[in-house]
Amino acid sequence: MALHPALMTTTERAAVPVHLVAPADLGTWRDAQPVATRQWLEAVGATPRAGTWTALPGTDGALAGVLIQGAAADLYALAPLALALPAGTPLRLATPVDVATQTRLALGFALGAYQYTRYRPVLARSPAQLQVSAGVAAEVTRLAAAVGFARDLVHTPTEDCGPDELQTVIEALAATHGGTVRSIVGDALLAERFPAIHAVGRASHRAPRLIELDWGDPAHPAVTLVGKGVCFDTGGLDVKPADGMLWMKKDMGGAAVAIALARLVMERGLKLRLKLLVPAVENAIGPNAYRPGEVIQTRAGFRVEIGNTDAEGRVILCDALSYAAEAKPALLIDFATLTGAARIALGPDLPATFSNRDGLSDALIHAGRRVADPLWPMPLPPEYQRYLDSPIADFNNAGATRMGGAITAALYLQRFVPDSVAWAHLDTYCWNDADRPGRPRGGECQGLRAADALLTARYG
Repeated sequence: MALHPALMTTTERAAVPVHLVAPADLGTWRDAQPVATRQWLEAVGATPRAGTWTALPGTDGALAGVLIQGAAADLYALAPLALALPAGTPLRLATPVDVATQTRLALGFALGAYQYTRYRPVLARSPAQLQVSAGVAAEVTRLAAAVGFARDLVHTPTEDCGPDELQTVIEALAATHGGTVRSIVGDALLAERFPAIHAVGRASHRAPRLIELDWGDPAHPAVTLVGKGVCFDTGGLDVKPADGMLWMKKDMGGAAVAIALARLVMERGLKLRLKLLVPAVENAIGPNAYRPGEVIQTRAGFRVEIGNTDAEGRVILCDALSYAAEAKPALLIDFATLTGAARIALGPDLPATFSNRDGLSDALIHAGRRVADPLWPMPLPPEYQRYLDSPIADFNNAGATRMGGAITAALYLQRFVPDSVAWAHLDTYCWNDADRPGRPRGGECQGLRAADALLTARYG
């Protein structure tokens, strides 16, 4: 894999020192600098404020250093510099740090260089370059490429990223890494007993499908990843308002994360038997769209009353989870942009994390903390199952109340995973509403690095 363009490992060019200083320590650091530097900082009005940076000129007028305020524990501490400094500017940390810190800071810097320019390539520009060790460069390149890959998928409009295009992406990954892909498309879903996936996707002119990738040694423990692949969500006949539909190209964000995680697993050569399942559909409006009040069959045999066609993600996931559980994997993880309720409860940056194993939830959250990819634990109280009661079917897909919406969605999914299978569900946003260093407005990839850290620790 080619080195990430924001990184360098050689010392052929004299690199500009980057001074990472905590805002509380700015005064102490400034007082220790030469007189000219102190006068410059006073002239430009440098004050304690995280995320701000100041170019430090040399006596010859060239860039002699960069002061940036932040904490070494902050993944995005160096992110503002990647595209703010002239292209190709060689940088180095002024103070040596350990490998873990160097990796974290370099990853944030590389993520700060991310740009989505598919439709406006003229906007693409080369970033500055941070000097790191060869080992750090390789790991950061791998992680930043996976995050960028997922962000690109989420960014891409549905016309260029529908169910068929997702299948093509997965087939390309399999070809690269020696995996195999099978896809069950259109009415074949009914013949193969995936009626819920078919019901949601049947109204679109783009055929619904279940995409299945297999990779790895059959003797290794089985790990299955499932990603919600709703390539566009109109809400169905319970149609969304215009502002709620605007960014619904991102409703396949769970699939993007799962595909990117599968990519990392294969690149790392982890000692596991991987299965990736992506139910890929458009939740469209048409004469044969599934309707509110219908009772649909599921692979597991449950009959589900449709209380809301806009709660479609759980409907396609239930068939995929049932199929995944039939193989009794050692670990099953699903990723989904599932509920607005999770965002109301936790905001945009904390994926709600559910599991039928406290140890698995704890391990995922600890891994997320370790790699600065935060997750938040959520409960699965069985008494809330009553919110999904149906008078005419086994249960409802949405229920009559908005209370505990993320929880009831997870409880719906849990019905399709037997207790014998260790399962985790991440309800994630996969979007940045505003520009921040390292996190530009648009597609995001949440939970990827936490899950990657967990799998690498277990199966590396």
